[in-house]
Amino acid sequence: MQPVKANVVTPLVKSKGLNAANTRRMRRIIAEDTEWSLAIVPQLTELCIQHIVKNFQNNPILKQLIPAHQQKVLDHLSPDLPLAVTANLIENENYWRRCCTQRWPVCHVSRHGGSWKRLFFERHLEQLIKHFIPGTTDPAVILDLLPLCGNYVRRLQVDQFLPPVRFPTAPRDRDHQSDSGSEGEMEEPAADHYPLRDLVAGLKHLEELDLVYGVKDCGMNFEWNLFLFTYRDCVSLAATIKACHTLKVFRLTRSRVDDEKARILIRSLLDHPALEELDLSHNLIGDRGVRAAAKLLSHSRLRVLNLANNQVRAPGAQSLAHALAHNVNLISLNLRLNCIEDEGGQALAHALQTNKCLTTLHLGGNELSEPTATLLSQVLSVNTTLTSINLSCNRIGLDGGKQLLEGMTDNKTLLEFDLRLSDVAQESEYLIGQALQANREAARQRILSPNQLSPTINGPEKPAG
Repeated sequence: MQPVKANVVTPLVKSKGLNAANTRRMRRIIAEDTEWSLAIVPQLTELCIQHIVKNFQNNPILKQLIPAHQQKVLDHLSPDLPLAVTANLIENENYWRRCCTQRWPVCHVSRHGGSWKRLFFERHLEQLIKHFIPGTTDPAVILDLLPLCGNYVRRLQVDQFLPPVRFPTAPRDRDHQSDSGSEGEMEEPAADHYPLRDLVAGLKHLEELDLVYGVKDCGMNFEWNLFLFTYRDCVSLAATIKACHTLKVFRLTRSRVDDEKARILIRSLLDHPALEELDLSHNLIGDRGVRAAAKLLSHSRLRVLNLANNQVRAPGAQSLAHALAHNVNLISLNLRLNCIEDEGGQALAHALQTNKCLTTLHLGGNELSEPTATLLSQVLSVNTTLTSINLSCNRIGLDGGKQLLEGMTDNKTLLEFDLRLSDVAQESEYLIGQALQANREAARQRILSPNQLSPTINGPEKPAG
């Protein structure tokens, strides 16, 4: 017990006429229990929710609760709970958003269909694949995840495949040494990189596969064999994509794919029921590989083909041109950074005079010059489907630019025409730009015209009389 300080009770003393001596007799009670407070005792419901959250890993109770209580439980669950508990039980997007933002500083949910749960499982699976070491990592680490993530993964983007660790074999006895005399030969691994076949077979909704066979951040341990897409890898991947009937987009870039491997992969895609986009850019594919791609155009529903930065020359471009002349599906063709020259460029231009589906053509950096521009000017006069052409970084020249300008006078559909660094006169480039602007404005008016001609709210006017 402690006396009340005089300065605290002075107003009270004055109001009641008490003297200073009586103030010493005034006391205040201090609770002896240090945990005692004036806080309201929690409701039984809140105590139950706290207990459920605390024991959720061992006894996950969620679906039995009413929606309001479910939300309270989800708001307090830890993002670190085992996936075996949360994967098939929790659909709440806010919970999976917390899981994603805690693990990755940058999350583009729009790239994953706007679903945080899908983003989490796709990126989680991608990281497991990128750190898998054949012969060292247990495959069950990935395959055991299939029952949990199979319904959510629609896209896999893997930009690293680690090679196996090569261990030197034990030295042989002197009496049993090989003729070569080498005692420390490296043991041949059972697999070159992680085989995707079993994993993809378990992803029933996979639509997009984006792969790069290489190693990131190898530092001073750089070796060319770290960036090797082997023959065994190719055969395994070909069987994988052939069996995946839901696959719509397949990308294999920066993996040193040559003609032989490209033909193996493309052969497995012939008559594929769903494939729409094939990207084999930044590889080593030449004319033989491109001939296989041209055959694919006639035996698939392919809409986008990207062969940028390969080794395609005139014969390969001619094969593609022959397929384009009869194709009714492809809308985008990218041959940037190859060397098809005028012989290949003219073949493509001839095909575009009859093709009625291609809308985007990229021929930048292909050693094209005036003969190709002359034929393309004729294409611009008759073709009504092309909306974008790229001829940048070529040698079109002054006369070629004038030819293209003449072709643009009759064209009403082209919206983009890139002629940068192609030796075209500034005047020709400016006038072509003006024609493109007129086409874009006309296209905008066509989009707006249905709204302008829509019927009035009161319906059509009644005839007079």
